[in-house]
Amino acid sequence: MPRLTIDTSIVLTSATIAGLGMTLAGTWLLDGDAGLRTTLFGAALAYGAGGVPAGWRALKALWTEHVLDIDLLMIVAAIAAAAVGAVIEGAVLLMLFSLSTTLEERAMGQARRAIEALMALRPETAFRKSADGSVEEVAAARLVAGDIVMVRPGARVPADATIVAGHGSLDESTITGESMPVSKEPGGKVFEATVNLDGVLEVRITHSLEQSTVARMIALVTEAQAARAPSERFSDWFGQRYTIAVLIGSVVALMGFYWFLQDWQSALYRAATLLVAASPCAIVISVPAAILSALSAAARGGVLFKGGAALETLAAVDVFAFDKTGTLTSGRADVTGIVALDGDETAFLLALASVEANSEHHIAAALRREAERRGLVLHPVQDVQAIPSAGIVGRDAEGPVWAGNTRMAEMMAASTDEVRFRALQESAETVVYLGRGAQILGAVSVADQLRDTSAGALAALRAGGVKSIAMMTGDRRGVALRVGKALALQPDEIHAEMLPEDKLRLVGELAESSKIAFVGDGVNDAAALARADVGIAMGAAGSEVALQAADVALLSEDMERLAAAHLLSKRTASIIRQNLVFAIGAMLVLVTGATLFELPLPLAVLGHEGGTVLVVLNGLRLLKDPIYKTRRAGL
Repeated sequence: MPRLTIDTSIVLTSATIAGLGMTLAGTWLLDGDAGLRTTLFGAALAYGAGGVPAGWRALKALWTEHVLDIDLLMIVAAIAAAAVGAVIEGAVLLMLFSLSTTLEERAMGQARRAIEALMALRPETAFRKSADGSVEEVAAARLVAGDIVMVRPGARVPADATIVAGHGSLDESTITGESMPVSKEPGGKVFEATVNLDGVLEVRITHSLEQSTVARMIALVTEAQAARAPSERFSDWFGQRYTIAVLIGSVVALMGFYWFLQDWQSALYRAATLLVAASPCAIVISVPAAILSALSAAARGGVLFKGGAALETLAAVDVFAFDKTGTLTSGRADVTGIVALDGDETAFLLALASVEANSEHHIAAALRREAERRGLVLHPVQDVQAIPSAGIVGRDAEGPVWAGNTRMAEMMAASTDEVRFRALQESAETVVYLGRGAQILGAVSVADQLRDTSAGALAALRAGGVKSIAMMTGDRRGVALRVGKALALQPDEIHAEMLPEDKLRLVGELAESSKIAFVGDGVNDAAALARADVGIAMGAAGSEVALQAADVALLSEDMERLAAAHLLSKRTASIIRQNLVFAIGAMLVLVTGATLFELPLPLAVLGHEGGTVLVVLNGLRLLKDPIYKTRRAGL
């Protein structure tokens, strides 16, 4: 289809309509030379404005890319109509063709520009704080990593940053789609274009505008919209070959019509009508209209698809596999019990938290928070090394030290059978041990909290046709069963004490018989994300690694968005089927009318162009944003 800018297409369409109006006036209302001149001028205007630009693009595509543009069929039909004296019919064809093109371009442009509206939310200036404490207003584009910026109530954050002073609530709906304000405190991350609702914040810029979350979102969505889904690639393949078939078929039909009618003028008119009726514009445009609308709706709801292929594949997924920690659970754990074998709970917690201070794991964060709550100052630990799915080792002032789970204790030949640990071990919570060599110094129990939206989201996935849901975790089985029971998972759907390679193996086994989606944090489970048919990263806003690691990135940590994205993908597949059935059916009706009956050319044009516009509008229904709608319904 033509790829005109909206302003140019409006001008050309207006000129074509004016030309058609003059043609009709000169033919029906005026007499003599005035009528003839008006008719000729109007026809020239209609053919020039409606046919020349499209014909030029079609010929250019044929010459430079060796591609037969579907627009060429319309131009040939209009020329054929003029050749047999049906100038008015040709002008009507070009007017409707130009009008439908403009409507399509406006509709498709709306889908393409939906995410780009974020650009308008970027503040142009920021209040940068100098080393001497003075504040100056500067262009946001001049900010660099390390700058300190004041963000007043009601102002937008000028770039991705970390809060260094102040507390406030921020509206992050432009980035994550989160409808409720999010409270932030020193150390919290803030994203570009989000709104500070209250409090004065001092933030340290972490990314320039070119590397910000908004910039990465726009780049990813632009790439996704350019990357064609399998059905889009098929429609392009079909369109090219079908266009050639229609041209050849029209020539054959011309000969057949002449054979029966013995009149070249009537035969050419009927062949031109068949040419229009058989044009596959609606078939070709029906798929990208739905795909682009769905991608834009998802992005506004805080879900980024890496292209139409991921969207289509998600619709076919019937098994979901989840990492537990930080995905189904909040990732914010709390210390629930401490057992120090020497009786000095404070010294034990200080040593354990100091070792875990070098880890980014959510359990380590819980230990650090507990130490901070008690006012403990952590001491340095050297030669720190993480042992995947086991724990961490290092060296403090007293010598080698380690912290981790039972697997880590076994690696150190340390026994966890101490009676005083029984209560912790039987609590169905995560237990972390601290030791030196084969000697265990104590243990703590840590509980990770289930996300408020996890249970409802999993129920919505099952209601949406998902056959099975698997939970995978490196935690011991007691912990996994406790979380699984809260999520209404079956025992055979719960997989505990798994190493990264175990998750990869299980995902591979599930993928052999089903379409599987794996949901994780986008970093620790990279192998499983890559192996699944669809890899989905949770809470990816602000994380470049997470945004790049998966096929789908959920910018917020709201599990309801996942169920909504699955619903969106299934609705998209349904609308694509509706479009194709309608487009093919309408084309068959028109072709039958043009072949067996004397279908007027204007009626063929109206049916063809009207059908094309209808499938585009049907695809645009996805822009109503089912992700927001699902969230409001509470799943």
